[in-house]
Amino acid sequence: MATGRTHRPATRSRGIPEATVARLPLYLRALTALSERSVPTVSSEELAAAAGVNSAKLRKDFSYLGSYGTRGVGYDVEYLVYQISRELGLTQDWPVVIVGIGNLGAALANYGGFASRGFRVAALIDADPAMAGKPVAGIPVQHTDELEQIVEDEGVSIGVIATPAGAAQQVCERLVAAGVTSILNFAPTVLSVPDGVDVRKVDLSIELQILAFHEQRKAGELAASGAVVASAQPPVVARRGAAADQEPAVDQGPDGDVPAVMPT
Repeated sequence: MATGRTHRPATRSRGIPEATVARLPLYLRALTALSERSVPTVSSEELAAAAGVNSAKLRKDFSYLGSYGTRGVGYDVEYLVYQISRELGLTQDWPVVIVGIGNLGAALANYGGFASRGFRVAALIDADPAMAGKPVAGIPVQHTDELEQIVEDEGVSIGVIATPAGAAQQVCERLVAAGVTSILNFAPTVLSVPDGVDVRKVDLSIELQILAFHEQRKAGELAASGAVVASAQPPVVARRGAAADQEPAVDQGPDGDVPAVMPT
């Protein structure tokens, strides 16, 4: 099987926009779910809804793949799964190293979705000598002293950094010097890389902060709408001497148009 070091995805040479590339995994996830349910075809509207995009954008994205579907029938699910997988480079083997086997790194190592999507965890690497040889997800952890040799031996082109922020840049530089050209960064810091190296950053704290912003805004809108409803209720002043079971009335002022509130 081919490895990631010698075969690169064709998306850039095909001129597919980066925004479209970012949506292809969403379509693939939705299509894979349909395939697992043995659904043979899907309309653009149904697939767009499952992927969380609008159907016009989906049809535009698929036009870059040369796939327009069949009018009145829709898209062939299995064909699209293969077509998108091929475009993303998932029909070949991509060996991956994970550097930093703390709680997050260990969780990533145990994630079963890598293998089913064309990614093979080739090695787990950590700076703690006490971790060396310890199996995580059935893979023995290796020391960072072996990083360069591991990258060369395994033909690794994708590295995952799950180290503390202070160590991330140095690890990044060592990975790049060893030949890694794509990095998935989970460390809470911005990495500096040379041209030709792609970095994707995953910062869980930033995502939570964005959600907190939206929650705060929703709470503010809810409070504001409640204040508006409360202020919309007209003041009611009972007419003096009115029976308790009668509809309350409002006294008129001396000019007949301004309510007069009388002191008790």
